[in-house]
Amino acid sequence: MRPVDLIGKKRDGGEHTPAEIFWLVEAFTRGDLPDCQMSAWMMAALWRGLSGAETAALTEAMLRSGQVLDLSALPSAKVDKHSTGGVGDKTSLILAPVVAAAGLLVPMITGRGLAHTGGTLDKLEAIPGFNVNLSPEQFRRVLEQCGCAMISQSAEMVPADKKMYALRNLTATVESPSLICASIMSKKLAEGIDALVLDVKTGSGAFMQRQEQAEHLARMMVQTGQRMGKRVVALITDMDQPLGRMVGNSLEVLECVEILRGERRALSRDLRELCVELAAWMFCLGRRAPGLPDGKLLAEEMIDSGKALAKFREMIRLQGGDTAVLDQTPRLASARFKCEFKAAASGFVAGVQCRQAGLASLLLGGGRIQQDDIIDPLAGLELHKKIGDAVAVGESMATIYYNDPAKLPEACRLLETAYRVGPAPVTQKPALVKKVIGG
Repeated sequence: MRPVDLIGKKRDGGEHTPAEIFWLVEAFTRGDLPDCQMSAWMMAALWRGLSGAETAALTEAMLRSGQVLDLSALPSAKVDKHSTGGVGDKTSLILAPVVAAAGLLVPMITGRGLAHTGGTLDKLEAIPGFNVNLSPEQFRRVLEQCGCAMISQSAEMVPADKKMYALRNLTATVESPSLICASIMSKKLAEGIDALVLDVKTGSGAFMQRQEQAEHLARMMVQTGQRMGKRVVALITDMDQPLGRMVGNSLEVLECVEILRGERRALSRDLRELCVELAAWMFCLGRRAPGLPDGKLLAEEMIDSGKALAKFREMIRLQGGDTAVLDQTPRLASARFKCEFKAAASGFVAGVQCRQAGLASLLLGGGRIQQDDIIDPLAGLELHKKIGDAVAVGESMATIYYNDPAKLPEACRLLETAYRVGPAPVTQKPALVKKVIGG
C-alpha cells in the first residue's frame, strides 16, 4: 500500500477497509510513516469523517499496537472513567482514590493536555517525583497494592495512540469524534477493565460544543465498548464554565486535595457533585452498589471518612511522589507572582467563555503550544466568580498565578473576553449532568 493513496482515498470521501487502517496504524507506530503523512490522513478523517466500521477498526488497530493487560486474576472488578477534556476538569484525581477506597480496582492510562484543556498526566507531574511512566509490570504491582494507579501510555501499551495523541494537538485535528473515540477506547480497553464510565463534555470549553455533537460521540464510544464486551455508560456534562475553581496543574491538585480532605468550598461544589455522581456510576457498573443513591452515599462516605485521601497518599507514595504536598498545600500555589483580574463593571456573571479561560492558563505556561514546550506546573488561575454570582466593579474575578511576567498581558486580555457580566441575575444555571447514555 502507498500512504498517499490512502490519504487521497479518505480526502475524496472513500471508506477504508480494516486492512488499510491496520496497515496505516502499524506503519506509523513502526516509524515507517512520517508525521506529515499521518497528519494529512488525520485531517482528511476529520474533514470527511470515519464510518462506524472504520472507527471500530481504528480503535482495534491502536489497541493491538501494543500490550493488552490481563487483570482477570485480580478478584475485584476493574472500573475506569474517562473525560473528553475540559477546563478545570480534574475529576480523575478524586475518583481513582474514592473508588479504590471502596474496594474496586481503578487502572487508569491517561493523557496530557490537548489544545486549551488540561491533561491528567500534567497535573500528576505537578506532584514532585510522581512517576507516570511505569512499565506494565510496575503498573500492575501498584494496582495490586493500593487499588489504583495512573500512568501514561508506555512503549508497550497503546504506542500508536501516544504518537497520534501528540500529533493531533499540533495539527488542529483534536476535535474529530472518530479520532477521539479511538484514542479513548484503545487506551481504556488496553487496561483490562470490566466497565467504563465516560464523561463527555459539552459547552464552550469542550471539544464537542453542541450537545448533539457530544451525544453522537458518547453513543459511538458506548457502542465501541459494548462491542468489546464491556459495561459502559456515558454522561453528557456541562463545560460552559470551568469545573471547580482552579485552572492549572498544581492549583488543580490543590483543589482535589481540599475535596479529599472533606473541605466544602462554594466554588468547588460542582466539582465535588460531579465526582460523587461519576463515582456512583462506577460503583454501579462495578457491582459495588445496587443503585445510584447507594453509590452516592458510598462515595460521600469514602471522602468524609478520610479513606479516599489515604488511598491518594498511598498511590502517590507507590509511584514515587512526594506525599508532603498533601500536608503542605501552600507549595501547590507558590508561583513567584500573583495578579488580581478585576471586574470592569458591576452586575452578575452571565456567562464564561470557558475556552478563553483555558487558553489564558495555557499561555501562562500551564499547557503546551508546541509539542516540546515545558509546562510550568505553578501557572494558572483561581476563579472567584462563576455564572450567577454578583460582582462589583473593581472586585477580583480571578487570581492569576504566573512566573513569566511577559505572559501576563495576553492572559488578561483573554480573561477580558471570557467573562460576560450582565445587569440582571441569572435565573437558570447550567445543569451539571445533561443526559445519560447506555448503562
